[in-house]
Amino acid sequence: MIEIIPAIDLIDGKCVRLTRGDFGRKTTYSDDPLATAKAFESAGIRRLHMVDLDGARSGRPHNLQVLELVAAETRLKIDFGGGIRCEDDLKDVFNAGAAIANIGSLAVNDPELFLSWVSRYGGERILLGADTRNGKIAVNGWQTETRVEIIELLDRSARAGVTNVFVTDINRDGDLSGPAVELYKQIISVVPGIKLIASCGVSTGDDISGLNRIGCSGVIVGKAIYEGRIALEELRAYVG
Repeated sequence: MIEIIPAIDLIDGKCVRLTRGDFGRKTTYSDDPLATAKAFESAGIRRLHMVDLDGARSGRPHNLQVLELVAAETRLKIDFGGGIRCEDDLKDVFNAGAAIANIGSLAVNDPELFLSWVSRYGGERILLGADTRNGKIAVNGWQTETRVEIIELLDRSARAGVTNVFVTDINRDGDLSGPAVELYKQIISVVPGIKLIASCGVSTGDDISGLNRIGCSGVIVGKAIYEGRIALEELRAYVG
């Protein structure tokens, strides 16, 4: 059964969503991330995807106090990312209560360091975040497009021991247009053994069911919940 992973994206300690990674197209949904996280937990959710957008843009985590509070006041398993660029950042994220660190830019900019973390901490604690626009990887809060092909990155990473990845199609971010099913099918077929979490575009329960059918291990859901397209009660059907 696919795992439902609600997202809390943070700017200045508030729950927000961007559209297609554009910081100029920001919607604030809550000033209280803890209350939001508790609502997810009350619906039976066990895992939370938390992204420090301030950190992703600046290159160093900014919202660790929010992480620490949510980790202390809930039993949610939190994967946290945004701005993790060095060992001290990684340790700070784990010390603040994250069970998993999600790493994107570093995996492209310094793959040797990234893979050393995978080796040291294990593939279950390091989650590769592969953000793609038109087949190419984007880094630094989606502000910088690289020449690295997404399939190339995932295949190389899997061969080096990466077992968990979430893939975001930036062109679908925040627009509720449906997930990138064909991309996910391609990844699952050519990168065997990797546990793929789908991200962006989900707008209905049918989208979740479709991702479950093609073999995604999890799905990150954000705007569809915040805008009432998917009720928290609907998610109970996917919680074992």
